[in-house]
Amino acid sequence: MQIVVDSSVVVKWLVVEPYTPEARRILHDYQRGVLDLRAPDLIYAEVGNVVWKKHLFQGMTAADAQLIIDTFRLLTIRLTPTASLLDMAYRLAVTHRRTVYDMLYVALSLQAQCHFVSADEKLVSHRCA
Repeated sequence: MQIVVDSSVVVKWLVVEPYTPEARRILHDYQRGVLDLRAPDLIYAEVGNVVWKKHLFQGMTAADAQLIIDTFRLLTIRLTPTASLLDMAYRLAVTHRRTVYDMLYVALSLQAQCHFVSADEKLVSHRCA
């Protein structure tokens, strides 16, 4: 089974936050080979940005931040170039008044015909597709 995950889920695998237990169930299923993870290639920049914010503004140590980045790189996520998703993501963003960044994930889930999982409450509270 394939699912599209965004950075809000991935970060919860590595940092304890609300919804970490639910996110870690996804990681566990991935590690058991039950799930194939997919994401736009933008996910690397997004995870890096979240870790940067946690380091600079929330007291995460530099060593912990680097460990999270290193651990994230070990995951095998099937990446899709954002360029191939941009047209659909833009149309979705205009239609649903959400960012193109977020709609890249939705566009990928529609293109791949699989579920999209996010812990971004603002995004998931609005039905996009």
